[in-house]
Amino acid sequence: MSEAPGRFIAFEGIEGAGKSSHISRLAAALRGEGREVVETFEPGATAFGAHLRRLVMQPTDDPPLPLTELLLYLADRAQHVEQVIRPALARAAIVLCDRFSGSTIAYQGYGRGLDLAAVQSLDAVARAGLWPDRTLLLDCAVERGLARATGDDRMQRERLEFHRRVQRGFQHLAANDRSWVTIDTEAPVEDVARAVRAAIEPILPPCASPKS
Repeated sequence: MSEAPGRFIAFEGIEGAGKSSHISRLAAALRGEGREVVETFEPGATAFGAHLRRLVMQPTDDPPLPLTELLLYLADRAQHVEQVIRPALARAAIVLCDRFSGSTIAYQGYGRGLDLAAVQSLDAVARAGLWPDRTLLLDCAVERGLARATGDDRMQRERLEFHRRVQRGFQHLAANDRSWVTIDTEAPVEDVARAVRAAIEPILPPCASPKS
């Protein structure tokens, strides 16, 4: 959990689950209440991380080994935590992050088959004690998510069974951590948006000065 005045909310889910669109909707609503909101993402939210993003996500004939891939993601996280997330939390901002540690465990642990204990241990070093106040798992059928996913990165090109393993990983994490909330994104968009807001409402600090 974050110890700073701000709040840290991570959005997790398979490809095409709706994370980006619901982060944007929530950010707009929170800013309308006069709150400072920082929208961020992994990998690639820092200048150094942008280089790592190209290395780890660009389709190539010589892809990184699973362990190399893990370490690249964690290098991005270490930079992201110290340069973006902690400073925002220190000034009492609400940080909405598209992917965090849950994705590493689900993709590199469950998806790639790396040792889960090793993945979690290395991730703990990279995030340096930081953990989201709330993690929202936006969940949908794998086939539906892939059909509406945009872009063309290496992960989206993986086989269907890989994405199913990733989804099972996310679902296991959500079932075993009370700070996670699972939201079905196959419901109508407005229903999903309401569920997202309801899930974070208990952890939001009082709104000091709503906009007029």
